[in-house]
Amino acid sequence: MLLLYCLIFIISCSALYLSGNWLIDSLKRISKFLHWRGFLIAFFIVALASTIPNLFVGISSAIHNIPQLSFGDIVGNNLVALTVAVALSVLIGKKPIPTDGKILERSALFTSFVAILPMLLLWDGTLGRGDGIILLAVFFFYVLWLASNKERFKVFAGNQEAQVPKIIREFKAFFKDVGKVLISLTLLLLAAEGIVKSAQFFAIHFNLSLPIIGILVVGLGNALPEIRFAIASVKAGETEMILGNLMGAVIMPATLVLGIVALICPIVITDFTPFAVARIFMIIAAITFYVFSRRHKKITQQEAIILFLVYILFVIIEILIK
Repeated sequence: MLLLYCLIFIISCSALYLSGNWLIDSLKRISKFLHWRGFLIAFFIVALASTIPNLFVGISSAIHNIPQLSFGDIVGNNLVALTVAVALSVLIGKKPIPTDGKILERSALFTSFVAILPMLLLWDGTLGRGDGIILLAVFFFYVLWLASNKERFKVFAGNQEAQVPKIIREFKAFFKDVGKVLISLTLLLLAAEGIVKSAQFFAIHFNLSLPIIGILVVGLGNALPEIRFAIASVKAGETEMILGNLMGAVIMPATLVLGIVALICPIVITDFTPFAVARIFMIIAAITFYVFSRRHKKITQQEAIILFLVYILFVIIEILIK
């Protein structure tokens, strides 16, 4: 039985990762075909597509009355995005990531705040439907605020429009990508169900809490698309899109996904030990990320190493106190 669930978990994680990548690539090509500006691609399309695995896991866990798994998933996902993903982008790219600009500065501050907001709302041990409404309101405020800044639209539009491949202007390629989106969504649904079921089994078999599994395993797995996109952006020379995507990939799960999950099934945490450590490190990661992004108007290799070590230390402490 253990071997069977290990196989289910590995296959589900692989399907979640691959289908997430297909979805990101397809939506990027579709958005370019429709002449959407690069800003929309970086802040909404890619980030939203990267969030869909979290959303499917969240809805599935809420339906099975174990929303704690979704909360752990998002906490782990956000920690990885603010530390490992940023660090690998800088270290692999071998050059700092620029963070100058008023819009980016405010987005970095907003991202840092939103990353710890769910932890603050869960201070009483429950993330109820009222908290879910607050999170959704914060998400829509974020969307409206970004949409009102024409400066950000203009900056990304100029960089992206010149790189639109001719082949994606053809209807054949467009409908092919639409088909890939539908297939990817189906695989994501099945993969999320497999992950939730296997996570339940592992929690019982190894006497581990669902939050621990969500934070250390599912969260890291669901953050792989962000890491993959960040590294690909570095190799393509699109460093200005990295933080945009990562910020959206932090804000959307922490607000949109958790808001929906809390509305379906309120999240009640009886054992807060795993989240006590996660709360501390989430605050550390959020503050460190913001300070580094504003310090020299860029994130350097030395700062990237520090961010990476923050996550490693978090994992070690979580394992020791489990």
